Amino acid sequence: MRRNWAATIVFIGGMLAFVGVASAQFTETEKGTGVGALLGAGTGAIVGAAVHHPVAGTFIGAGIGGVGGYAVGHELQQQQTLNDENRRALYSEQRQIERQRREIQELQAQGDQSTPSAQNALDTE
Repeated sequence: MRRNWAATIVFIGGMLAFVGVASAQFTETEKGTGVGALLGAGTGAIVGAAVHHPVAGTFIGAGIGGVGGYAVGHELQQQQTLNDENRRALYSEQRQIERQRREIQELQAQGDQSTPSAQNALDTE
């Protein structure tokens, strides 16, 4: 009976922690570390239970999973940063192209206006 209460409390605590973590803003590195640690802890608990040391398995699995999750999350964050930088550079270049296009149109309009007067000056000579 006491074991059922403990399991219920752990389950409710885990669900509350999940809701709190899900609503927070984390970087990709932090997400990867957390997910890796949770998956590692679960896997470690299963393996540890098979060898009659579930607590040790949980801690070892959480540590190994956290390190692996950190590596994956860090790589994802670097890719996201690179994508953001490329997106900003592309947007900047698009604005510059549009500005140059307007300048060309203005110069063409000025050239069209000056062409008849320049042609008239040549005709009078």
